[in-house]
Amino acid sequence: MSARNQTVAIGAFVVGALVILGVVLIYLLGTGLGDREKVIMVFDGSVKGLKVGAPLALRGVQVGQVTDIQVILDSNNLELIMLVEADLDTRSVQVRGGMNDRLTEELIEQGLRAQLNVQSLLTGLLYIQLDFFPDTEIKLAQIDSPHFQFPTVPTDLEKITRKLQEVDITRIVDDVNALADSLHNMVKDEQFVQIPANLNSTLTSLEALSGQLQTQLASTGPKLDSMLDESTTAVASVNAELPQIAELISGNLKLLDDAILAFEQTLKEVDGLVSGDSATVVEINRALQEVSRAGRSLQTLANTLERQPEALLRGKSGE
Repeated sequence: MSARNQTVAIGAFVVGALVILGVVLIYLLGTGLGDREKVIMVFDGSVKGLKVGAPLALRGVQVGQVTDIQVILDSNNLELIMLVEADLDTRSVQVRGGMNDRLTEELIEQGLRAQLNVQSLLTGLLYIQLDFFPDTEIKLAQIDSPHFQFPTVPTDLEKITRKLQEVDITRIVDDVNALADSLHNMVKDEQFVQIPANLNSTLTSLEALSGQLQTQLASTGPKLDSMLDESTTAVASVNAELPQIAELISGNLKLLDDAILAFEQTLKEVDGLVSGDSATVVEINRALQEVSRAGRSLQTLANTLERQPEALLRGKSGE
């Protein structure tokens, strides 16, 4: 190999090494080596569609990526749990104000949860979404891991699936079969079979009744029109006579007012006659006293005549 070719080969090797070194540096700086925090999440349901490298997003903003997916079998209760590890890029979230060592725990208390979401309906790929679900409880799996664990919440589809699993399908099928048997027995019942005939009879009766009503309406229609005309005439007559009736009533009311005034005046005069200090009452009292004395004299005379009848002829004894 000539010296020129060796020089070219060495130069190409050096350039290639520099390019590889630059790519490595860009990757290390881009991934924020030293600024990433390992976190774990445990899911109860299937994670089909979640791949290593899938995004970890906070309300749609990628803040990390999935680095590992493991299946753990709990031998105590024979349950499978899906353990997902992810790198959380702390530089992707800017924090205003002072840093707090319990900031992540406070966010968890406010409802920060991890949930599986669909990246694309065509591919079926999943990603992990971090968002706030304040009304959910904090459920942490008993996992021996040095990394921070985000609590998870099921997707809406998982909730529907769990509800469907709780439904007693066998009981529903039995109820449907019992309902079908009841319907079959009802259809075979003689009374149910007679329903169409009864309906036809009822419709026939309704048609006959409708004809009778139409006949009666046709016969009573002119009478009703005549009654309405007479009523209209009577109302018009009353309307024409109302002013005269009102005038007569007004005159009678005036006469009644005059009679009431005269009666009140008479009551005042009678009250003046019968008052205790009036001359008429004094004379009446005096006359009543004279009548009383005359009555006593007559009583005495009657008593005397009763004891001595002859006194009427001879006078009183001793006279």
